[in-house]
Amino acid sequence: MHTLPEVTADRSPMGEALRVAATARRVAPPNPWVGAVVVTADGRSFSGATEAPGGRHAEVVAIDTARAAGAATAGATLFVTLEPCGHHGRTPPCVDAILAAGITTVVVAVEDPDPLVSGQGIGALRAAGVAVSTGEEREAAEDQLAAYLAHRRTGRPFVTLKLAATLDGRTAAADGSSRWITGEAARTDVHRLRAEHDAVLVGAGTVRRDDPELTVRLATGPDPLRVVLGRAPAGARVHPAVELSGPLEDVLRDLAGRGVLGLLVEGGATVAHAFHHAGLVDRYVLYLAPAFMGGSDGVPVFSGAGAPTIAGLSRSRILSVRQLGDDLRIDLAGARVAAPALAG
Repeated sequence: MHTLPEVTADRSPMGEALRVAATARRVAPPNPWVGAVVVTADGRSFSGATEAPGGRHAEVVAIDTARAAGAATAGATLFVTLEPCGHHGRTPPCVDAILAAGITTVVVAVEDPDPLVSGQGIGALRAAGVAVSTGEEREAAEDQLAAYLAHRRTGRPFVTLKLAATLDGRTAAADGSSRWITGEAARTDVHRLRAEHDAVLVGAGTVRRDDPELTVRLATGPDPLRVVLGRAPAGARVHPAVELSGPLEDVLRDLAGRGVLGLLVEGGATVAHAFHHAGLVDRYVLYLAPAFMGGSDGVPVFSGAGAPTIAGLSRSRILSVRQLGDDLRIDLAGARVAAPALAG
């Protein structure tokens, strides 16, 4: 998944909608985690976030909150981070609730690419005489909803590749030992990262070597679906796990069909290389420890052929850098992946 943007300093209605939307990330999937704010004609504000599947959508929560406080919603303005739905699903259409509330203006951050919604919610509101504008805080909303948007646009989850390495780019010693490269603060952050994703994936080799649990123990949140590429030993702590094999594109489509919007890939080096060189990584999260392996015999971040020339380096863009204890967390955008070197 994907880390949530810092929006708490923004006291605008859309900034507040983004803030409350962040609270729904771990409860709303496979629905989008949406925030909404109703601003009444007399200037009062009421917010709401999407509830667990089967519960109310953010727009309805905000409207109900306003009504519970005795506020008049007629003539109000609604700020919402994603286009309201206009179709019947587990709940009635949000468009109907907006119209019934007498809201006259709707401000939408991002249009919903889901074929059941795409433009239809906005179209229905405009057809009913509601003034609708789009694009306010679009970049922040798209970042916050990146996993959902990727799932709807591409038919696969948003893939985050997590890596932990020494400053000289090694993830394990020559004997295969890798615990612990980073410190406690970084390890706790990894658990938070897991909680922000719907599934976490490793290769069967990592399971055999490290026997990881892949649960959320050091942070608050639900355990992700655990996925193993290949077969995990019967007694491995990763169980119960989904075991998949085959082309990575097929694996991702399978997971998307299971409702996985955000996938965290934790490696090891062979799996990391496979996702990277297939161009399937949407975001990299790299934890760097202030340590050196000090030689060429340690395990590298990627195991496999790399760029054949310096001109073929995979280029990315740094999104954020944070210090966690003595370590650094660096978030990078998906890279332009170089063609693998040819065996010669």
